[in-house]
Amino acid sequence: MAQAAEAKKRGKPRESNSAMNREELLQAYRDMLLIRRFEEKAGQLYGMGLIGGFCHLYIGQEAVVVGMQTALGQGDELITSYRDHGHMLACGMDAKGVMAELTGRSGGYSRGKGGSMHMFSKEKNFFGGHGIVGAQVALGIGLGFSNWYKGNDRVSVTYFGDGASNQGQVYESFNLAALMKLPTIFVIENNKYGMGTSVERSTASRDLSKNGAPWGIPGLQVDGMDVEAVREAALQAVAHCRAGKGPFLLEMKTYRYRGHSMSDPAKYRTREEVQKMRSERDCLEHTRLKLEALGVEDAAFKPIDDEVKRIVQEAADFAQSSPEPDVSQLWTDILLEG
Repeated sequence: MAQAAEAKKRGKPRESNSAMNREELLQAYRDMLLIRRFEEKAGQLYGMGLIGGFCHLYIGQEAVVVGMQTALGQGDELITSYRDHGHMLACGMDAKGVMAELTGRSGGYSRGKGGSMHMFSKEKNFFGGHGIVGAQVALGIGLGFSNWYKGNDRVSVTYFGDGASNQGQVYESFNLAALMKLPTIFVIENNKYGMGTSVERSTASRDLSKNGAPWGIPGLQVDGMDVEAVREAALQAVAHCRAGKGPFLLEMKTYRYRGHSMSDPAKYRTREEVQKMRSERDCLEHTRLKLEALGVEDAAFKPIDDEVKRIVQEAADFAQSSPEPDVSQLWTDILLEG
């Protein structure tokens, strides 16, 4: 009764046609919470000077990648931009290896030489975060071409932001993917701001899901703050690609709570705007409301909270105790002899 009363006080969960059951929704909540707490810890370590260079946090956008992952199967691939820590965790990469890479330690996924924007995992089919705006889109259709050439039914998912959606190579990639009917899902994570410029000021398109229309690429505009809505759209896109019908475009309407990077004071938007999104649209709060409506008691959330705290703290401890790369590593991973 107390949980139901509290849920009523906070408002009803948004409606969705998705068929996620209680266990799936709990898992999605856990995965989103892990990303949220991991990114908060990364922000703390950056403030302590333990993470150098650029660091782009995914706080607020967790429902996008978690919802997408629920629709993918074994062997499906993903590639994204520099806001990539959440994608790594969602596809099952070890939080210790990710945090160690952020801090430039030898225990990291790129042995401490890649940092925030350049981590990869062949085992988890994660083909990297990429620092050049929009460059990963052309690489993403390369993954799609590989699957098409091999004749398997794997799907590649290529993430990019609303700012990157205006890049020329994106439209070149749309053209080739449509021409060859490549099994590639393009995901535009529209968080409303490309670096510091509002999407309304940077593009004439008011519906980015239609950006593939000239090439006949179907698209959907999705509530990217609702993990069930993301899953529902992802299932449709995956089925389209696996059926050999070519690429699919999803525009995820989402929002980042932090600045573009840790060095961004985000003065181009008001505190009231951010707080409104946090209080009314937060993906974690929304999912918790849905779980409470399904009868999940408050006590069920504590083990999840405890597990996530433990994973994140162990990752931070590992990152700080792992040694820095030996100077000899400067000469490795730079040449592959044929």
